[in-house]
Amino acid sequence: MPTMHAQRYVGVVGPGEATPEQRRIARTLGGLLAGRRAIGVTGGLGGVMAAASRGAIEAGGTTVGFLPGDDRADGNPYLTVAIPTGLGEMRNALLVRSCDALVVVGGSWGTMSEIALAVRTGVPVFSVGGWKMPAGGVLDVESPAEAVECVHALLWRQEPR
Repeated sequence: MPTMHAQRYVGVVGPGEATPEQRRIARTLGGLLAGRRAIGVTGGLGGVMAAASRGAIEAGGTTVGFLPGDDRADGNPYLTVAIPTGLGEMRNALLVRSCDALVVVGGSWGTMSEIALAVRTGVPVFSVGGWKMPAGGVLDVESPAEAVECVHALLWRQEPR
């Protein structure tokens, strides 16, 4: 069994006020990532974050949520580890910097900030139905399965951070 530091940490980001389709995509994505033994990292709240965490837990995976407030109880019920940061939206930087790759589902202003931070810091970004970015740095994919294949092809041939 790999040690915790040898595993890949993949962020799944998207709106807390997600559509049913975005939640379906995120749940599938979480399960597929868990199937590849990736640790799922989210902002720990509802919408895309809860759906991705749920999919990962249902597939036997591990989830980490960086919460905006001071109370672990605010996290969604599918978190293995809930980290209350007390940082509000500034937690986005912690989330991005802890990840080896980021997968975007849908869009919101908070999601946009995570994308920008990832692109600026060299964290690969894959998007399933996310907002179209005006510059490079984000690879649009058609499905959760394609996103996971791209992440896997990129990360599992590299040494973990």
